[in-house]
Amino acid sequence: MHSLNIFSHEFVVAVSFIACILGLALLWDSKQQKNDLEETEQILFRMSFSYWLVYCTAFGIGKIVLPEWESVLMTLRITTALSYFLTFSCIVSLPLHKFAVHRVEE
Repeated sequence: MHSLNIFSHEFVVAVSFIACILGLALLWDSKQQKNDLEETEQILFRMSFSYWLVYCTAFGIGKIVLPEWESVLMTLRITTALSYFLTFSCIVSLPLHKFAVHRVEE
């Protein structure tokens, strides 16, 4: 009997794909008045969701692509790696931005 592993990497990527779409939908708002600091935070959030969405899409396509298409598969692997690192840099930039703003206010 084959057991279902609900914590497999493919399942987590599929759930995070849906979460990214929901996160981008929540960040999508009409022209509200914001100061520069709030706008920068919102841009960093949008970038992190968008880059992770690219990662999830490239990862999913990489699982579907036939193994004979090595050039496409290599391009998808490079795309997943770059989007993973860009997502990481955006997530690291959020607290650094808050810290820099806090230091300026003091």
